[in-house]
Parts: sequence; structure tokens; C-alpha cells
Amino acid sequence: MNFINELLFQIYPYVALSVFFIGSLVRFDHSMYTWRSGSSQLLSSRGMRIGSNMFHVGILVVLGGHIVGLLTPHSIYTIFISQEHKQLMAMVVGGTFGVICLIGMCILMWRHLFNPRIRATDNWRNVLLLALLMAQLLLGLYTIVQSTHHMDGSVMTALADWAQRLITFRPGAAELVAPVHWVYKAHIVLGLTLFLVTPFTRLVHIWSIPLSYLWRPYQVVRRRQRTLNYGPRD
Repeated sequence: MNFINELLFQIYPYVALSVFFIGSLVRFDHSMYTWRSGSSQLLSSRGMRIGSNMFHVGILVVLGGHIVGLLTPHSIYTIFISQEHKQLMAMVVGGTFGVICLIGMCILMWRHLFNPRIRATDNWRNVLLLALLMAQLLLGLYTIVQSTHHMDGSVMTALADWAQRLITFRPGAAELVAPVHWVYKAHIVLGLTLFLVTPFTRLVHIWSIPLSYLWRPYQVVRRRQRTLNYGPRD
């Protein structure tokens, strides 16, 4: 069990992040024209605007909250807020935008699974990616429910220490994750797996900082006008 814990939370993070950075660089260098989100709006615009916007707003806030919450040293944030209030704020903000993201994800999954035009041109990789994102989102929302059993912020602090030990290349990170509830461990492993597969999927477009999704215009499609033949002129 100690070996598995060490493998998943001390070694696997470095493997996943190395593939994420190096794989993305290689793909951009060798397959630049595949560096795109693969939007299906051209096939069907029904539900696209609201689903895409809700998903991207939710995921950007949640991801940003994870980065700030995990990587900010305790000595800095405790100047402004206590450990308990930090956890409460993370639960409220993460829960609110997590639900927004979930609604958008449900709309997007419905499009890919039940819209015949999109299904005809879709592939199993996109569907699998959506399923992984949905599973990660549901695990994240369940961690909020689990967090109500320990409102002292101890688990959040342990997870932040784990992340900070990793990025500073200090040993002992896996030991901090060992005693936490399984849902936190599953959320971490699946999150790292999403980083691992990013260079091989449409997720690679996150490097382009897709904030423009919030205000991008509809794709304009014009019908080809039929040319009228009036015959030769005199």
C-alpha cells in the first residue's frame, strides 16, 4: 500500500506533468494545425452558446481556485484569512462554479450523445474525454460534501503542503495524502491523468488561454448563391 501511495502521489505527478509540458511542445512543433478546440458549432448551434460558456466560466474559476489554493504558502494567506475561513470560501466558490460547470457539461454531453449531426462526425476520444471531465467534476463536487466533516481546514492544508512539496522537489509529499479520504485521492489521480492525456486530445487548446470563448461571435455560414444563366449576350 505504501508503494502504491508513493507511486500515485510522489512519482505519477512528475510523469503526468512532464508528458503535459513536453508532449504539448512536441505537438505544437509537429502538428500545429491540430492545435484547436474542435468546435461543433458549425454542425449545430443549439445549446452551444450557453453550454460552452457555462462550462468554460465554471472550469476557469475552479481551476484558478485550485492553483491559488494549493500553491499559495500558508504564511501568506493567513495574513488575510484564517484556515477555517479559507476552506469555507473554497467550498462556496468551488461549489457555485462547479455547479455552473456541471450544467454546461451536461448540455455539451447531450449534444455529443444525442445530436445526430454531431454524433455522425464525432469520435470515441471526444466522448471519452467528456466522460473523464464529468467524472472529475463530480468527484470535485463530492469533495465539498466530504469537507463538511472537517471544517477546520486540516485536509485542505495537507493537500496544499502536498502540492507545494512537489513543485519544490521535496520528499515526503505522498505521506501527506495517505490519511485523507479516498475521494480526494481519486480527484488528484484523475486530475493528473487529464494533464497526462492533454497533449493527445483537444484539451491542448487550453494553452491558448481560451478566454475568448466568453465573447466569441457565432460562426457565420453563408449559403452559396445559385448562379443564373441568362444565355449568351448579343
